[in-house]
Order: sequence, then C-alpha cells, then structure tokens
Amino acid sequence: MQKIYRLTPAVKDNIWGGNKLREYGKESEKDRIAESWELSFTSGGEARVADGREMSEAFPRSAWGEACEKFHAFPVLTKFIDAKDKLSVQVHPSDAYALENEGQFGKTEMWYVVDAEEGAGLYMGLERVCERDEFAEAVSDGTVEELLSFKQVRPGDVYFIPSGTIHAIGAGVVIFEIQQNSTLTYRLYDYMRRDKDGNLRELHVDKAMKVSLLEPYREAKFDTDDESVIGKCEYFETRKYTLKFTKKVFNVGKDSYLSITCVSGEGVIEGEKISRGDTFFIPADTGEITLEGDLEVVCVKTPM
Repeated sequence: MQKIYRLTPAVKDNIWGGNKLREYGKESEKDRIAESWELSFTSGGEARVADGREMSEAFPRSAWGEACEKFHAFPVLTKFIDAKDKLSVQVHPSDAYALENEGQFGKTEMWYVVDAEEGAGLYMGLERVCERDEFAEAVSDGTVEELLSFKQVRPGDVYFIPSGTIHAIGAGVVIFEIQQNSTLTYRLYDYMRRDKDGNLRELHVDKAMKVSLLEPYREAKFDTDDESVIGKCEYFETRKYTLKFTKKVFNVGKDSYLSITCVSGEGVIEGEKISRGDTFFIPADTGEITLEGDLEVVCVKTPM
C-alpha cells in the first residue's frame, strides 16, 4: 500500500496576488498565482494526487482518521498565499454565528510567515479598544487602517487568528495558512478596489460589525509543553520541525492523517524528494514515515 501522496494544489489568481509561488514549484496558465490550495478537499479547489484524482475521490473517510469522525466534512484547508498587494480588511464569524446565519461553519485560522519583504507585515486586531460606532464610522469614511495594528514580520513568525479577529495580510508577504475548512469571509474594507470586470468588490460590513472583536490582538496560548506545537484548535494541530541534515520518524496512527509541507530547504521523505512548496498527505494508520535532510516543515493533523 502506498504510504505517502504528493499533492498537486489548486491555484487561484486573486487580484492582489503576485508570482512568487512559481518559485515554490506552483504552475498556472494564468497571469498570477495568488494562492495554492495544498491540503484541500474543498469543492472548487481540491488538490489532486499523482494520477489526477481529486482528494475526495482518492481517499475514503477512513484515511482522515478517528479524530475526524465528528466532522461532516474534512476539517482543514491549507494554503500558500502570495500577497503582492494587501488583502482586504476582513473577519471570520464563529461556528455558532455562521451556522445560525449562513448555514455553514465559521473559520479559525493561523498564519506561518514564509517570506517577507523589508518592512512588510500583517494587520492584526486594533491598536486599542474601540466603540462600535467609532469603528463603523472609520470603515465608512475609509480611515479604518488608522485603527488597525500593523505587525512587521519576518520568516518564521506565527499568528493564530481566532474567529472574530479583524485582520489583513499586507503587501510583500508570503504565508502558509492553516485554517478550518470554510470559505466564509466578511470583508470590512477593500481600498475601493475593483474586480476584473471593473466592479467594486463586495463588502459585508453589517455582518462583519456583528462578529468583530474591536480590541487589540492577543497572542494565543496552547495547553502543551511541546515546543513544536505552533497552533492548535478543535480542527487542526500544527507543528513545525527544523532538520539540519538529520532524520525524523513520524508514527501516523489511527487517530489522524498527517500533512507535511516543506517551507524551506530540501530533503527526502520515504525515498521521494521534498523541497520548498511541496505538500505530502499521509493517510491515517499508515505507520512510520521517515523524513531527512536540511529543511523546515510544517505538519498538520486533527487532534482527538
């Protein structure tokens, strides 16, 4: 039985994207590659395995693992994002709000900074606590950026973003995003940008105002002493490992699949080359997987 599966991502050409992801092995006939959806069972953007099958066709639910049995759909989506221009100021609702008002789940996510130009950064939360009327006025008159907290970043920085957190990716940043498998986003502000058809991009201000936390960003704390853990919630557990011409053995049990994405360097996984930008999927109950080389990887599973 095959142990590991190299994934071919679905790519997106959002208007704010650049072409740095071509340097990560991503390919497209489109003019730009804004996002590559790596570990993706998501309709309209599924990743594929070597024989061309989409993930939902290639893997039965048993490949997800016992931790995923409580979810009606695969719980995670991972992406590389190349922001040539800044993304919209946005917020994601909680599961409770989204299920009641949208008939779907909300979104908690996290960002691992892969690359950043000098002075580039992320907008995360507000500089101070704001009253709702004050913030709504800033959104209306186009001064909302003045209230946002700008975080200059460098490769290796991590931000965990619970639902309700106002955020935006700044220009000149490449991130690896691990998120709850949901496409539900409320845009608060988009710099009066127009889409490819010349229309102003849709905003969702009324809904966003109902779910936004109008306060500074708070760094997440996780209930673990394991320093490899860089993010954790009901849907995903994310770990980072750095190998310096060393070897690591993963034991992939019945509890969960494992996804391994290389964010820098190169090495070998079970006899196959792995380098920056590559993502491999290992089904649950596969057993031991060996990775070695000079590289940094971000690994994702779903916790019990």
